[in-house]
Order: sequence, then C-alpha cells, then structure tokens
Amino acid sequence: MNILNILDEIEKVDGEIYERISPRRKAMQDFFQVGKKISLAALPLALGSLFNKAYGQTTPSTVNDVLNFALTLEYLEYHFYNHALVATPNLVPAGAPNGAITTIRNHEKAHVDLLKGALGANARTELVYDNFDFTAGGTFGTVYSDYVTFLKVATAFEDTGVRAYKGQAPALKGNAVLTTALQIHSVEARHASHLRQMLAANGATGLKPWISLGAGGVSNDTGIAAVDPVYARENNTVQANIEITAINGTAVTRAAAAESFDEFLTKAEVVTIANLFLKPGFKL
Repeated sequence: MNILNILDEIEKVDGEIYERISPRRKAMQDFFQVGKKISLAALPLALGSLFNKAYGQTTPSTVNDVLNFALTLEYLEYHFYNHALVATPNLVPAGAPNGAITTIRNHEKAHVDLLKGALGANARTELVYDNFDFTAGGTFGTVYSDYVTFLKVATAFEDTGVRAYKGQAPALKGNAVLTTALQIHSVEARHASHLRQMLAANGATGLKPWISLGAGGVSNDTGIAAVDPVYARENNTVQANIEITAINGTAVTRAAAAESFDEFLTKAEVVTIANLFLKPGFKL
C-alpha cells in the first residue's frame, strides 16, 4: 500500500476520525498536502510523529514529572558508581570487576545526559555527589570501604531502578518517550543481573541473576533486611487472578512462579527508597 494512502484507508474504516481528534483535525488533513514534499525515507518518521501528536494522551507536565523522577534516580546511580571509581580507587578489584562497574557508571551517565536533553529547561536542578548520603544515615556505613557492602547497595539500586521504570510506564502511555524509557529499563535490568552475579561470586549464597524468593518465601531474596522495601510483592505468584504455582497440574514451584513475573514499584515506594540516600533539600 502507498503510505500516502494510509490515512485515507483509516478514514474508510473510521469515518469520524477527524472529528474525534479535533482540534488536531487540520494537522491530519494537512498531511496529505505535505506528504508529497517529504522524502519516502522520512515518511514513516513523519507519520509516527503525526500519530503521536494526534493520539498522545499524556500531558507535558506528567511527562516532565516522570522524566525528572527518572533523572533523579539516574543521578543517584551515576554518582554512586563514579565516587567508588574515582574517590576510592582500591574499593573495586582491578580487572573484570572494575571494568564492569566502569561500564555501568558510563551507562548511567548516558542516561543522565539523555534525560536532561529530553527535559531541556524543565530538567530538575543538577545533583552532585555531595547531595547524596550513600550510607543511608549510617545503615550502610561501610559502603565505600567494604566491597561486598558496595555490591549489596548497588544491587538494591539497580533492582529499584528496574521496578521504578516499570511502574512509570503507564504514565507515559501514548507518548513517544515511552520507547526511550523502556530502552533504559532493559539496560537497568542487565545491570541488576550482572551485579547479582558479582555479589553471588563474593559470598551471597543462593543469589540468582534474577529476583527470586528469599528464605521462608519472603519477597527479599538478598538476605539484607535493610533493603526489604526494594522487593515488596516480589513473592507474588498470582497473575491475572490466576495462581501460577502448579498451574494446570504442572510442576511449577512457588519460586519459579514468583521468578517468572516481575512486579513494579509505585512512585511513592521508590521515593521512600531514594530519599534514604538524598540529603535534606534534595529529596524527591
């Protein structure tokens, strides 16, 4: 089908399309006028942009709120890793461990820059290392002197990030930035998996590359009580009102049922977690 005829075909199915998307009616009709002036290669992008504007349901203020929320978390992660590499050079062992943390740090910096660019003048005040307390008021007092403690906090941060992005996805529905948020979300998941393996290699018995059940079936599988809020509801075995454990008589264990589906964190839950590491005046 000639791409210039797509809107015409849609109108045949939905004759009221222009009326329902008013006041964007003129923009849709004008597409036919400008279509011949756009190169064929650019048409898919132009059409996608037009549809985003016509059907996008998320308000700019909501998008800015979500992106600034994400930006704060990316600042937190970036400064956490950067300080470990720059200010405490003997903390992370040389070789593969140092290379992994350096790569993760660089990813977080890229996320910061991307979100700042997307927000422009709407971006929150830049956060620096001194705006954070990575000991969480002394809860993790050895975070920059003990490598295992550092990995535990890093794992909690990344697991929080994954669940935070998932929780905010519905707020971005209908907006083009949802694609970008999901791209960041998947990278955070890879960070979390790698850090879990690094922590397991340093004595965390039974820790898997993905979130599983903790001892006694609790949702926190790290064994670190201080990070319990990060893993709220991760022991859930019911999806779409269906119990997954032993579903249809299969040998699906409770642990497997919980592992098979990730749960999200609400914004309020993430704010509570993040604020533990933010100094007064910079909290979410």
